[in-house]
Amino acid sequence: MIDPVVLRENPDVLRRSQESRGAAVSLVDDAIDADLARRAALATFEELRAEQNVFSKRVGQAVGDEKKALLAEVQQLSARVKEASAAVVEVEAAYDTAIRKIANPILDGVPAGGEEKFVTLREVGTIPTFDFEPRDHLELGEMLGAIDIARGTKVSGARFYFLRGIGARLELALMNMALDRALEVGFIPLITPTLVRPEIMEGTGFLGEHADEIYYLPADDLYLTGTSEVALAGYHSDEILDMSQGPLRYAGWSTCYRREAGSGGKDTRGIIRVHQFNKLEMFVYTTPEEAEAEHDRLVAWQEGMLQSLGLSYRVIDVAAGDLGSSAARKFDIEAWVPTQDAFRELTSTSNCTTYQARRLDTRYRGENGKTTPVATLNGTLATTRWLVAILETHQQADGSVIVPEALRPYLGGLDVMTPTTPVTA
Repeated sequence: MIDPVVLRENPDVLRRSQESRGAAVSLVDDAIDADLARRAALATFEELRAEQNVFSKRVGQAVGDEKKALLAEVQQLSARVKEASAAVVEVEAAYDTAIRKIANPILDGVPAGGEEKFVTLREVGTIPTFDFEPRDHLELGEMLGAIDIARGTKVSGARFYFLRGIGARLELALMNMALDRALEVGFIPLITPTLVRPEIMEGTGFLGEHADEIYYLPADDLYLTGTSEVALAGYHSDEILDMSQGPLRYAGWSTCYRREAGSGGKDTRGIIRVHQFNKLEMFVYTTPEEAEAEHDRLVAWQEGMLQSLGLSYRVIDVAAGDLGSSAARKFDIEAWVPTQDAFRELTSTSNCTTYQARRLDTRYRGENGKTTPVATLNGTLATTRWLVAILETHQQADGSVIVPEALRPYLGGLDVMTPTTPVTA
């Protein structure tokens, strides 16, 4: 939720942000009108309550007929107070609905426009080349006995899969490597719930324009999470945090679920776009003043992972129209996928400023003793999709795949994954 002070004192910031996002600017004016109506209703209610208090004192001092007359007036006044109170409840709800429709105002420098308007900040590493026709990750995975799409589809339907043998080991190795990296820089590991209450899902901002991506269990009124960010954002909801020792950093390991609604025909081969995957997510609570510096740190830790795995990648500044409602800025890291001749997203890291914290009532106590919303940030440190880039980048002509040196300790020293099925020309 946006800062109501900004709505009242600097609404043009919100208008410009909405315009950059390609979102409705009129939502800002709707919220301003709702705020005016709310404050007017509150003023009326408070005036009537004050009048009621005065009358109550007069009744206590009156006697006889005067008291009877005043009691009649008090009853009428009580009815008006009750009506005013009901009106406040109604306009408060309308205001809350209106202000929640406005996306988090973007930070200075975020490129305006839709998905294609991103800005490339840097490219790192050498694009891999081969003296043979490279195989895609699925063909390699099948040769290695690592990926079984056919049986995943048989058991669960399209966009499901089994990781088996070295494939299962490779993912666990990747996740454990990421966890060790997170522990080195002070993250607290959490294995998070993957079912959350509606107020937590709504509080993170995921029930907006992308609600159709989320699995919902109506019998239980619970949502399956598409990222542990949701549970981690809810972890400290309705709490006042101690920020005196610096940021609170959590690394959430969970299975994630996405319906992939609207993606029919896109990435149907392999494990790039699937309904279920594993992920290690970094999540940080910090002060608003430290949020941008922390955002850069998250990106640096992500880049360290990709560099250690020998992957070529680029870092992009995501355009405003592709941010999602919660993020004020988002950096994506996209690794080169040889058989697609393209960079594909492996990580995202978002600075959500105080937007989620306001919705979930997560605050900290400042030096002046007052409580104020914290800033929240999130970023992927490892996920199943990384296997795509690892397999394709490090493949050899015979279908074997070199294990990146940084992963070898997590695979018992294994340096090469070799095919379990015959290699065909």
